[in-house]
Amino acid sequence: MTSICVFGAGAIGGFMAAKLEMAGTPVTVVARGPHGEALRTKGLTLVSEGQESVTRPRVATDPKEIGPQDYLVLTLKAHSLLPAMAQLEPLIGPNTTIVAAINGVPWWYTYKLGGDFDGRRIESVDLEGKLTAGLPPAQVLGSIVYPAADVVEPGVIEHTYGDRFSLGEPDGSRSERATRLSELLIKAGLKAPVRPRIRDELWVKLWGNMAFNPLSALTTATLDRLIAEPGTHAVCRALMVEGQQVAEKLGVKFAIGVDKRIAGGAEVGAHKTSMLQDLERGRPLEIEALLGAIVEMAEWVGVDMPIGRTVLALVRQRAAMR
Repeated sequence: MTSICVFGAGAIGGFMAAKLEMAGTPVTVVARGPHGEALRTKGLTLVSEGQESVTRPRVATDPKEIGPQDYLVLTLKAHSLLPAMAQLEPLIGPNTTIVAAINGVPWWYTYKLGGDFDGRRIESVDLEGKLTAGLPPAQVLGSIVYPAADVVEPGVIEHTYGDRFSLGEPDGSRSERATRLSELLIKAGLKAPVRPRIRDELWVKLWGNMAFNPLSALTTATLDRLIAEPGTHAVCRALMVEGQQVAEKLGVKFAIGVDKRIAGGAEVGAHKTSMLQDLERGRPLEIEALLGAIVEMAEWVGVDMPIGRTVLALVRQRAAMR
């Protein structure tokens, strides 16, 4: 039996856990507080497409109860990884596959990248290499998360759209571990393609996040207003063009153009980005993985990012003055 632990069983982690459980694949979740208590006493309720389902994954508060897993799925915000390292350690053995279902530039990004920057540490997301030491990139399987969901009350997750978790090895190979997880997710009714160039897909999502998220936190505008207003639309586009220049210097190939990516964001409608939601709820902002790392890598490749540097300085100050 394949052992799977979802660490960070909030909206996205809980959605994945519920879908796997419903398909007969046992999952352990690590959860604390009111949400964890509700999961233990009432089970995990998933509301999706007008239907309500209740599953009962194993719930643990102390990871030492579980031990090393075959798959450890991380659905935390990037800035929450380092504070969670002591809890993650008991779940990781030499054969554990660490599934990094995390937005932004991940700590493993340069592992097996090839070229001049292969293995170079990105200080913005991996200060002093602590993540690389605790979450070895050789054990990482990348994942791009597309579903949108929210914890509407403790133990209850509402899924609004999306069902794809793209997977990919940092070296582009089609590994047995990637294929196995893909099969389990597909069995659960999810889309789980194994991509040979996972960084290309990572950047298409990051492309929007690097602009929409910080600008929404600075303006408090929903996505539709941010894109419809000519002034903020122009800033979004200019920032994304800067990001594209950095990515292409690092070997990324974009399958779509910048205007199509912006149009895709507009289709989401009156949506509050995750960064704006975190700002309103008094939570830490996911700044470094979404923009700080890109500005840092721009210096590596000799790309000037005047818009990026300006927005980064402003949103860092916005977070500090919250």
